[in-house]
Parts: sequence; structure tokens; C-alpha cells
Amino acid sequence: MTFQQRALNRRVPAMIATALATALFAAACGGGDSEPENNADTSQSGEQAAEYNQADVHFAQMMIPHHEQAVEMADLADDRAGDEVRELAEEIRAAQGPEIELMEGFLDDWGAEAEHGMDPSDMDGMLSEDQMSELEGSEGDAFDTLFMEYMVLHHEGAVMMAEAELDEGVNEEARVLAQEIIDAQEREIELMNDLLGTDGDGDAQEEDGGDGR
Repeated sequence: MTFQQRALNRRVPAMIATALATALFAAACGGGDSEPENNADTSQSGEQAAEYNQADVHFAQMMIPHHEQAVEMADLADDRAGDEVRELAEEIRAAQGPEIELMEGFLDDWGAEAEHGMDPSDMDGMLSEDQMSELEGSEGDAFDTLFMEYMVLHHEGAVMMAEAELDEGVNEEARVLAQEIIDAQEREIELMNDLLGTDGDGDAQEEDGGDGR
């Protein structure tokens, strides 16, 4: 064996060892791990962003004062309304009081503040100060009629706001609440329209004249 062959035989294992060490060093430096690590961060950020969005925040911020006014209207029924309307008012208060607390919890979790003192004109179905004063100044049958007429409009506004949350919101709990609001308030709208004797468009239902037509 020549000197060159012996020298080559010694260098080949060394070259192989050097190449292997270089590959191991590159892997240890994180060259291969950087992409999965970034992907994990991106995925986590995406999950956090998907927990809620501005539509969810807006829904809670707007619906809280909307519900608060409905509760205020229901409170007026305690000593002004007839039995049916007073019972309905109690149901509205019992449902919407806990929903207010739930939405306040949403905002706390999201680090957002409740928007108090908002302009009623910014929210569908909200009564003006004059309308609230008119309701407060009535009693008996006049109160019952006015309460239901105003509450139908109020509920219709809440349904519109809840439908917007279903269209644009991403938070699952907020979306579930929005659907519950729609279901409950549409039932109550139908009940109040029946008690008012209207067809849902503010028109009195025509009575059957008994002539078969």
C-alpha cells in the first residue's frame, strides 16, 4: 500500500466524522426547528384571535344598555300593568337580568369596557326619554297597550342586533346567547302582537265576519 493510499484511508473516516458533526451541529442550532416553532406561534395567535372579534365586543356593549332599558320598562309594570302584562314583564326581567351579567362577564374576559350612556338613537328599538316618560305616566289598560307596543319595537331591535352577531361574530358563547335572544324575543313579540290584536305590522287583525269569505 502506497503512502498516498494510507493517507487517504486515514482522511476518509475523518472527513466522514467531520461531516456528521457539522450536520449534528446545524440541527442543534435550531435550523430545522425554527419553522415548526413559528408555525406553532402562528397557530396559537390564530386561535387567540378567533376567540372573539370586534363584532362580539360591539354586540355585548350595545346589548347591555338595550337590556337594561327593557328591565327598566319591566320594573314600571309592577304597579301599573294588568295581570297578563305584569306576568310578561316579570319574564322579561328574569331573562334579561342574568343576560346582562353574562355579557358583562364577556367584556371582562375580553378586556373591554361596557359602553354606558350611549345615544339611544345608536341602538335599534331603544326608547327615547320622552317615550319612557310617556310610559311611566300611564297606567292600567293604557299602560298595557303602550308597554307592549314599545316592547315589540324594543324586541325587534334586539333581534336585529343579535342577527348581526350571528352574521359577524366569532365567539361561540356570544353567538349562542344571540340565538337564545332571537328565539325568546321572537316568541314574546308574537305573544304581544296577539294580545294587541295586531298582525305584526302594527295593523289590527281583521275579525272573521262569519260569512265564510
